[in-house]
Amino acid sequence: MSRLAPEGNASKVIEVVDQNFEEVVLRSDLPTEVDFWAPWCGPCHMVSPIYDKLSEEYEGRFKFCKVNVDENRQTAMEYQIMSIPMQLFFKDGELVDSIVGAVPESEIRTRVEAWL
Repeated sequence: MSRLAPEGNASKVIEVVDQNFEEVVLRSDLPTEVDFWAPWCGPCHMVSPIYDKLSEEYEGRFKFCKVNVDENRQTAMEYQIMSIPMQLFFKDGELVDSIVGAVPESEIRTRVEAWL
């Protein structure tokens, strides 16, 4: 079951878990970005507000999700997540792009626009 960020936060980023990754990400009608992160990861917290902002801006055209690697090891292992933050981009159920590390908003926006 997917959850939106807590009320009061404008974010439309969907928290995905091992059990619903296929349904939420791979079966999505929209191109989808998945941010693999962990609560202890400083750079992950630096890029999180960027995804919150973009999730609002691209609502209905692009889906933004996040996976906590500490709690969802199966998905992290399946996609060979070795360092975080790592963003994977999916379109029509296929992995099409990736970004490793904390990057500027402009870089993320360029990738999003490329897969619209």
